[in-house]
Amino acid sequence: MRKMNAVITAVGGYAPDYILDNHELSQIVDTTDEWIMTRVGIRERHILKGEGKGTSDMAVEAVKQIFDKTGTHPDEIDLVICATVTPDHVFPATANIVSDKLNIRNAHSFDLNAGCSGFLYALDTASKFIEAGAKKKVLVIGADKMSSIVDYTDRTTCVLFGDAAAAVLLEPTHEPVGVIDSILRSDGFGRVYLNMKAGGSVKPASHETIDNREHYIFQDGKHVFKHAVSRMADVSVEMMNKHNIAPEELAWLVPHQANMRIIDATAERMGIDKNKVMVNIQRYGNTTAATIPMCLVEWEKQLKKGDNIILAAFGAGFTWGSLLLKWGYDPQ
Repeated sequence: MRKMNAVITAVGGYAPDYILDNHELSQIVDTTDEWIMTRVGIRERHILKGEGKGTSDMAVEAVKQIFDKTGTHPDEIDLVICATVTPDHVFPATANIVSDKLNIRNAHSFDLNAGCSGFLYALDTASKFIEAGAKKKVLVIGADKMSSIVDYTDRTTCVLFGDAAAAVLLEPTHEPVGVIDSILRSDGFGRVYLNMKAGGSVKPASHETIDNREHYIFQDGKHVFKHAVSRMADVSVEMMNKHNIAPEELAWLVPHQANMRIIDATAERMGIDKNKVMVNIQRYGNTTAATIPMCLVEWEKQLKKGDNIILAAFGAGFTWGSLLLKWGYDPQ
């Protein structure tokens, strides 16, 4: 009997209606459209507005699309994993909240935090449950309300991030498609270059931490860029070499959408043409765990069964990795 694989059988995504473009951002902070486009390639980002709205609200909308597409009933879901760095609350897990809002009652659920690599880590984790025969229908969600931790007085970070959620349904198959392999890495030295300084157990919230604006994203851009360029490219090339995939045999690269220069450098190292690279950073910015699955949502109609696809990411921690997929279905 063939090995049991975990295959993506449906995708869904959601971005809030409100769009914060570079022109409006330039009225808030000292920046320009030219400066932002030249350095990172972002023209606009979606922002979740509304009192009491959080990451779970976007995740729910993404999963509803999957349910509508597939006719899946909430009772059929037996695992929910939500990759996020902006949970609704420290606890309970946002995955628990999503399950409750969608009336998913037969699953266990948990959050996973691996920064911008979170969706890769979550997809790999979910696939192991299916390959072991422990789960049949798994929701893997990447969702972040980055606007909730962005300092809109800091022009080096506020131009980068947006809000979105996307999800995939993972199911078992004996066909040679689905999650084929993953290479995931981390090195904690990077924690000093990309973090949120306060709000955890080491430095709980206080008047001082709030006054010092320490509950927002901190990023040492030069160090993050240097390591992201090399490591995301290295691990993607490593995956190609490991499976003897020539550039012309790769249908798509799905890179984390953090910086256009990082995306271009990764594609160049892999030797693939730019028309094989999924890019939507100009319209969404960096939505952290949502960037990769949101690309899959937008390119779904162009994907064909058996396509070789490499997902690649780099995030806080540092975390990074690549995952090889063989796409599981033809366009509907």
